[in-house]
Amino acid sequence: MADLETLLAELSPERRRLLKLQLEKKKEAANRAPVRRGRAEAPLSAGQSRLWFLDRLEPGSPRYNSPIALRVRGPLDAEVLERALAEVVRRHEALRTVFRAGEGGEPVQVVQPAGAFSLARQDLSGLDAETREAEALRLADVEARGPFDLSAGPLFRARLLRLGEGDHLLSLSMHHIVTDGWSMGVLFQELGPLYEAFARGEPSPLPELAIQYPDFAAWQRETLSGEALERPLAWWREALAGAPEVLELAGDRPRPAEQSYRGGRVRVALPHDLSERLREVARGESATLFMLLLAAYDVLLWRWSGETDVVVGTPMAGRTRAEVEPLIGFFVNTLALRADLSGDPSFRELLVRVRHATLGAFDHQELPFERLVEALHPERSLSYAPVVQALFALQTSLPTEFRLPGMETESVRLAGSTVRYDLELLLWSRDEGITGTFEFAADLFDAATVERMAAQYRRLLEGIAAAPDTPISALPLLDEAEAAMVVEVWNATSSAYPRDATVPALFAEQARERADATALVFGADRLTYAELNARANRLARVLRRRGVGPDTPVGLSAERS
Repeated sequence: MADLETLLAELSPERRRLLKLQLEKKKEAANRAPVRRGRAEAPLSAGQSRLWFLDRLEPGSPRYNSPIALRVRGPLDAEVLERALAEVVRRHEALRTVFRAGEGGEPVQVVQPAGAFSLARQDLSGLDAETREAEALRLADVEARGPFDLSAGPLFRARLLRLGEGDHLLSLSMHHIVTDGWSMGVLFQELGPLYEAFARGEPSPLPELAIQYPDFAAWQRETLSGEALERPLAWWREALAGAPEVLELAGDRPRPAEQSYRGGRVRVALPHDLSERLREVARGESATLFMLLLAAYDVLLWRWSGETDVVVGTPMAGRTRAEVEPLIGFFVNTLALRADLSGDPSFRELLVRVRHATLGAFDHQELPFERLVEALHPERSLSYAPVVQALFALQTSLPTEFRLPGMETESVRLAGSTVRYDLELLLWSRDEGITGTFEFAADLFDAATVERMAAQYRRLLEGIAAAPDTPISALPLLDEAEAAMVVEVWNATSSAYPRDATVPALFAEQARERADATALVFGADRLTYAELNARANRLARVLRRRGVGPDTPVGLSAERS
């Protein structure tokens, strides 16, 4: 194997700088690693503090539920499964933690003693096949959206539905304050070996954990203060100075005053040959595939919003130390990646901008997103998430699958899924190509609209692979049918009407003939032709009294909508 200096020499200057910085940070952190404290109470991590605050605003909201449903076919032993789940709960203090007010009203996490874990069970095998399937999905969805009481717990639930001999649906649900995507992999990595060992009457084959999540939370609170906090905070303040607080995409409905967090999902797939051509474009600018796909997503958001200043969130695992990798807990951090699309740059130039912004953000990823939100003081609203409303993620490894000996398992998509952002693009890079999903807020978008977005994203990438020097405004977005619809159908506006009549006279005639017909619609508000004509006449009389006549310019001020 080549030594470190040889490897560094093969990298670009920016990548060498980033790698060296990461190595220096790891060396520095080695002297302040989290250590076992052996106490039942601990402060909240930065991420937990934000979720605790949001739960106080919306108690019982399913927004931060983390559910998964699995179909298990084979000779499943419910007793053994319950024992394996109980052992996972015993091993991981995060799954036995509740959150209560400590001294001075500050919240603390309190670890409950390991006790009996109960796997809820229900037998649906007596129902007919169609009713049984529908009822199983309904119950799993109810379980997924069920409220959690952070102060009382438990914050981990499991339910097993028996559909027939050798056929079960397993529903697992945790509150996000005690878990993240990586943690789901940890859960599955442990559950399979535990089930297999217990089924054979053997003890747990897993070693005890060196530390627990409350140790990490206390360590983070102690180390992320003073200059260690101010350095990255200063960088982020400058990086996001003047950024728009809300990215308004052209959706199907106006943004509601309060989010319901109802979500939908649309699949997207990029073939292997396209993925390879995109990698080649990225390499030409010393960029990664992540940066290129993110830049293309920025272009899509620009085309749907008209904003040349776009901020997109991306999740980071947040597990910078080996000691915390085997833990279940809330470690994930969000980085706000800002893109400048002004001046209609070529895509290649935009990629350079995105690479620069991404490397800077990665250099300062130790700052918890929650601390950034506190420092920026954005206007808080129940209508949208602070700082970022769009998310992007690219994973290069598949999530750990849940496997049990002698059984087949597959994930089940739940109907009542929730989303935390307006739009999320979650991609997986595999040998056969890139696959993933657009997840969207059902309050804002119809599935058909997001399906068009997904198709447009692929066309953008095809255009980028073919001609990366094309200005971003000229990159292809519409297919031939959509282009024909826009040019030939939607713009076919010619109509026969009396050319000698004025527009006010023509409208007045419509108001007389269709007085009760709807003329305008905005949200829940509607105006008939008669009502609109009456309002227009009132305004006209006011303008005439103020001296307005033919060819007199009149300024118009209105709320953006």
